[in-house]
Amino acid sequence: MEERLLHVFRNTPLGRETLLQSLYFCNTLKVGLHIYVPQTTQFLMYFDHDAVQVDLDSSYMTLPDCAQAHAAELAKQYGLTPTFFTPKNFTASQLPDIPSNFNYMCCPRSITDLSSKLGLGYIGPKVRRIVKSSTFPVFLTSGVFKGWKSVAVFYGGSSNANKALSWGLHLSRISGFPLDMVTSVREHSDDYFDQELQEAGLYDAVEQHVRHWHKIAESPFEAHLYNVPHDALLVLGAYGHGLIKDLLFGSKMETIQSWMPNNILLVGPNCGFRGA
Repeated sequence: MEERLLHVFRNTPLGRETLLQSLYFCNTLKVGLHIYVPQTTQFLMYFDHDAVQVDLDSSYMTLPDCAQAHAAELAKQYGLTPTFFTPKNFTASQLPDIPSNFNYMCCPRSITDLSSKLGLGYIGPKVRRIVKSSTFPVFLTSGVFKGWKSVAVFYGGSSNANKALSWGLHLSRISGFPLDMVTSVREHSDDYFDQELQEAGLYDAVEQHVRHWHKIAESPFEAHLYNVPHDALLVLGAYGHGLIKDLLFGSKMETIQSWMPNNILLVGPNCGFRGA
């Protein structure tokens, strides 16, 4: 069964750049592209343990009559024919239900703020809710289109890091792009990470497929991010703590997403690995 990516299209220059990221992602990974052109500034996504209401800003309502044509024209450049869908179910008359049975979802770092408020170091609360609740990874795009030529997994040895690594291996195999790993080893020995990989059944895959494992022992961690390829897709495991309003992603993840301009694939706590 073909993997599918959900993209909520904004018919603006920034929305064009985001769609170009999705097109590159889908073309590289042979993923089907499903585009929702919103007709209202709200929609609802039902997950197993949460329902996330997304409140879009007014820029998503820009020139709705030509939005689908613009998206189709961009897709044609990649030889792709996206599926445009219209919601069939509504929780309320102005609150359409968007399906959540996708393999990926593309989001700018915030899907509710105007471009004047966007920047590195900020992931909007609705995007955080989607990451926390979704059963699929969330693809966070850089502000301007940037193709990627490798995959870099930030690995910390946790169960969620193992899921992120599984996704990284999956993306590397499909794309044919090299895979790197990045680990801060100040807190643990090499034996600890080898044992975690053995228990997760990933040790042999790492031995066979990882091009380079960057092990960061010195402080500060941020200084070593310069060595991560600028044209890599970053894959990170994210996790939630406490109440939804207090959702945290972990200090390392917050540092990475605030320092790195790369595209990022976030693997949340409820996201399983369903790849081949």
